[in-house]
Amino acid sequence: MRNFELTVATVQSSPWTCLRCLHRWRWRASRLRAPRINRFTTTEIRIPKNSRRTLLFAAAGGTAGASLLVGLSDDVKHGYTAARRSGRVLTTLLVCINDYRTTLNSKPEHEEEWQSFLKGCHQRCAERTLRVLEQNGSIFIKLGQHLSSMNYLLPTEWTTTFIPLQDQCPVSSYESIEQMFISDTGASIADHFDDFEREPIGTASLAQVHRATMKGTGQQVAVKVQHPALEEWVPLDLALTRLTFSWLKKVFPQYDLEWLSNEMESSLPQELDFALEGENAMRTKEYFGKLRDIPLVIPDVKWGLKRILVMEYVSGHRTDDLDFIDSNDIDRDEVSATLARIFNEMIFGDCALHCDPHGGNIAVRRSISKRKPNFEIVLYDHGLYREIPKQLRRDYAKLWLAVINADEQGMRQYAFNVAGITAEQFPLFASAITGRDYSAVTRSVISIRSVQEKEQISGAMGDGMLQQLVQLLGQVPRIILLILKTNDLTRSLDENLHTREGPVRNFMILARYCSRTVFREQLETVGQRGSLLWPKNFFWFIQAWSSYMSVELKLTLYEYYMFIIRRIARPALIIES
Repeated sequence: MRNFELTVATVQSSPWTCLRCLHRWRWRASRLRAPRINRFTTTEIRIPKNSRRTLLFAAAGGTAGASLLVGLSDDVKHGYTAARRSGRVLTTLLVCINDYRTTLNSKPEHEEEWQSFLKGCHQRCAERTLRVLEQNGSIFIKLGQHLSSMNYLLPTEWTTTFIPLQDQCPVSSYESIEQMFISDTGASIADHFDDFEREPIGTASLAQVHRATMKGTGQQVAVKVQHPALEEWVPLDLALTRLTFSWLKKVFPQYDLEWLSNEMESSLPQELDFALEGENAMRTKEYFGKLRDIPLVIPDVKWGLKRILVMEYVSGHRTDDLDFIDSNDIDRDEVSATLARIFNEMIFGDCALHCDPHGGNIAVRRSISKRKPNFEIVLYDHGLYREIPKQLRRDYAKLWLAVINADEQGMRQYAFNVAGITAEQFPLFASAITGRDYSAVTRSVISIRSVQEKEQISGAMGDGMLQQLVQLLGQVPRIILLILKTNDLTRSLDENLHTREGPVRNFMILARYCSRTVFREQLETVGQRGSLLWPKNFFWFIQAWSSYMSVELKLTLYEYYMFIIRRIARPALIIES
């Protein structure tokens, strides 16, 4: 009995460093079991005073040890889960690196065999990576969603394999949301809302949205809540993402994708701050509220904290829901033109740029007012915004005017001003910002892309352009990357609408904004030189005004022409249908 007591006391008071040691000490204690006491005996069992003191200390030590284990259990669980998350990423990374090295070092006899080997390697590595992204969740889902849209940069096997992540987002439990409300606001969900739907009406990689009714007012609101688990894993997941792209750069220096992890580290803290998102939304709402000709709706923000945002409930349909658009007699071309005006206003106006305009963040709904047009665009998710410097806006406008006019010399000059693009890099950069083959850029980007042109671009990617594009994107300023991303997303939105006019009208709208930006700069320059009453200044003003009005007149006449064509073509489409 004495040996047992001492062993228990020793085990319970000794420090331990790992689970294996703890199990070994428990096993030693179990070998010296205390004599079994008959609970039904009437004989009093006397324990010596010294033994009772030992048992008392042992019990106290056991209680303290148990309390310590309970306190440490969360840390131990976190460490174990962190090790598993890291292990998945690093193991898959090493396996994929080895797979690519083996494939790239193989020497097949025929080109078809080589392409087959390479495609197989792409597919295997993409599937391995997909499993890791799904298992780790958190920001890895967002990373996969971003990669799935980079079909201009990544092989088809990667982008298509990651497509399921677009609709595969985590759902946090109601209980975890309730606990987050108590932690962040000091009150339960029921204290804030008369009704709160337990099932979210929408989920994303970083947050989910619940419909609720405000307490007292009865107003329906949308409550955006961050996934509670994100706070625990974001620092580790960002470090793993940074490590992954850093290793890839060391092994394959010609494919430097570190700019992806750098941009993610820069933008993610902003996207996770819902109070900042609320400020962005209200600032943008105020700005567009002054532009009556743009039918944009931004939900009103009621209140917001770092992880909780309460907004006016505004519903709508995705812009690629063509059945809804057609059944409500909404003109697809007008929807496309409105989207073009919204984002050109953000790029060239005095408004910050919404840098995440994908299909899930934009909706269209039928307008309740009687004025034209008969629809409204709803813009959600204002977490990622960027301010574009004034001079960059102006140089970017001049670049696009040169592109629209097929002025190669002007394009080269302003490409250097905007992003430091050299003469050798220019053809690739021109293709990247327009989504067109360089031969089309030097002729006319307003024409619709042919199947042959798309095949030429795809073939060029396979012939080494991909490597050059990766290097180019690693060199340009981050704000240019975000502008290019916004251009790609809005171009995709436009293509999904299947408009009759194609990209022609959107280029006309772009030209109008660029021309207006340049004209404002010229007016500012004239004002800095002195009074308009001076003959030289007056001449410069007339020259700038006439150039601006010439572009405006051409664009206005062309828009009237397109309007007449649409009106003529529409009855024909109705008769055919």
